[in-house]
Amino acid sequence: MAVRTYKDLEVWQRAMDLVVEVYRATNGWPREEMYGLTIQVRRSAVSVPSNIAEGQGRGVGSEFAHHVRIAQGSLQELETQLMIARRLSYLEDNKLEELLALAGEVGRLNRGLHKSIV
Repeated sequence: MAVRTYKDLEVWQRAMDLVVEVYRATNGWPREEMYGLTIQVRRSAVSVPSNIAEGQGRGVGSEFAHHVRIAQGSLQELETQLMIARRLSYLEDNKLEELLALAGEVGRLNRGLHKSIV
């Protein structure tokens, strides 16, 4: 299948799945974290598919690659924040592993996309 829009990209689709799972996982976090770690984690997650979409919308080449790199940075930021949440006991080990596995999949797809456009 040819890629016509960012919505056709598997990495964007899986990143959207990651956003949904992050929102579900953060729903039960302490109320005092709403403007702290909770919002940081959610913003990092949202940034991944958002940057992929923005980059694809700007066309091929260096601008697209630049936004894909930003998405990768946001993904690593998200992974770090999720590990912090685990250390604070906001996440159980199994939920952390599930989210990191999905983030890892998104990261592999994102790196593959980057290689294909540089």
